[in-house]
Amino acid sequence: MNDLVTHSIPRSVWHGWGDPAERPALGDEAWTELAARIGVDRSDVAPPVPIDEVRLRPSRLGEAPLAALAGAVGPEHVHTDRRWRIEHAGGKSYPDLYRLRTGDASQAPDAVVVPGSAAQVGEVLRVCEEHGVAVVPFGGGTSVVGGVGAVSDGASGPGRQRAVVTLDLRRLTRVVKVDPKSRLATLEAGLRGPEIEQSLHPHGLTLGHYPQSHQEATVGGYVATRSAGQASTGYGRVDDLVVGARVVTPRGELVLGGRAPASAAGPRLLDVVVGSEGTLGVITEATVRVAPLPTVKRHGAWFFPSFAVAATALRTLVQSVGHGGMPDVCRLSDEDETRVNLTLAGAMGQRLLRYTDLRGTSTPALLVLVWEGTDRSEVRHRRTAAGRVLSRCGGRRLPAQVSRAWERTRFSGPYLRDELMDRRVLADTLETATTWDNLPRLHTAARAAISGALEVEGRRAVVMCHVSHVYAAGASLYYTFLTAAAEDPLAQWRSVKTAASDTIIRAGGTITHHHAVGTDHRAHLAAEIGPLGVGILRALKEQLDPAGILNPGKLIPDLPPGPPGEETAPTAQHARAGA
Repeated sequence: MNDLVTHSIPRSVWHGWGDPAERPALGDEAWTELAARIGVDRSDVAPPVPIDEVRLRPSRLGEAPLAALAGAVGPEHVHTDRRWRIEHAGGKSYPDLYRLRTGDASQAPDAVVVPGSAAQVGEVLRVCEEHGVAVVPFGGGTSVVGGVGAVSDGASGPGRQRAVVTLDLRRLTRVVKVDPKSRLATLEAGLRGPEIEQSLHPHGLTLGHYPQSHQEATVGGYVATRSAGQASTGYGRVDDLVVGARVVTPRGELVLGGRAPASAAGPRLLDVVVGSEGTLGVITEATVRVAPLPTVKRHGAWFFPSFAVAATALRTLVQSVGHGGMPDVCRLSDEDETRVNLTLAGAMGQRLLRYTDLRGTSTPALLVLVWEGTDRSEVRHRRTAAGRVLSRCGGRRLPAQVSRAWERTRFSGPYLRDELMDRRVLADTLETATTWDNLPRLHTAARAAISGALEVEGRRAVVMCHVSHVYAAGASLYYTFLTAAAEDPLAQWRSVKTAASDTIIRAGGTITHHHAVGTDHRAHLAAEIGPLGVGILRALKEQLDPAGILNPGKLIPDLPPGPPGEETAPTAQHARAGA
């Protein structure tokens, strides 16, 4: 529902997201609104530095490991040149983007290795363990929590930094098997979102997984981060969809699940891998549940007098009709997000605001719904049932065009952040989830924490929130915030992230619903899972990756220091990873 145009970015300039030739831009009305809300000057442009001016240290990879890696995958698949290293110097978090835009590639790997098979992945891990080289698995590079930066932890010795290679899985793109009878598909980890759908559609099937990163994200990334898509209320999160995986670790290959629709053969070891973020092994293949390709789609939109009333309506709906009766897409915007989005939508948005105002709701909360299926009557039944519940709970129907307009631009957000950063706007997102009884409290507390951290020294901010994943027991909360960037935007960002994360933990939410942990949430994970939980994760790491080469500094919190003179577990791992 944004007022967008398209422009191109020269390839000589580093860009943040997708194909620069397809990058949309905010139109005049949007910039007028942002100038009024946060004081942004559209003419104050801070473009990214040219690729040739990005600061990049020399590779620390010695001749021996470089030659061994070339022997493992072929010399043409080991890259140490400037562009390859810079384009793997992080993901899409605000710090990652800001560093590269301003010419800082300090988190670039020393080389990028591109294996062509699970066997080659295993050989790369063997070589790296032997030479004390850290390995960062890399799919689409879409992490927004610092999950793929080449962080070196000094494990090669006191005062030294060990070399880091990025393991890019782009060559692992085979469709291993499609089983229409069982509705299962086995896919290699490097397949990206559009490629997944292209491979399944000829069989009349879909994965139904459409995160905002759909264009770039991969199967392996979905599984490694426990991803949730925009239609996950209907199709399920990835951790609902994955039934098996092949994972290469420094201690061998794990082949997990996929034998049967259910099993009582001990704890489900597949759950060790799902959400492991490349710290325990490299996912090379996943078997996932797929669904019939929808032939029927219906859209709907409703407005409510407040976000609280709308959230109660969603809870009533999911608990009345069950998960199988829910719309596939449920997106509920709070009052601030509704007003901003409708204002940015131009003439149509202004008409909708006048319409709701005339009906006694000057600060509406907008609910966008999409139903999909293969049976017209079944889709109609779900839509009708939802309408009855939502009307009974105080909702009023809007034209379905509102939902269609949202769907047309639902993948534009990452592009728009690049546009905002060009104009010195700090723009980012964070998310959580909680139970229905706690949702109002968490929504208010997290919003206040974000606003309080941003609105300092007379600055103004836009803080918006929406629900995009609905469960019988609760829902997600997804915040977007915008403000004029301070002199030190990274310090400004850290203050917001810390305030919001502290508040989320105190208020009983999860530190992440679907963005994963990475580096950004690592310090807060211990508060959610406790010291025993941290110990379990570290024990798994010790078993599968005893030299500690896999994705250092991500996911797994540090253990507290032991008594004086006693070596802690991380130090023991690092000693074994020596140069």
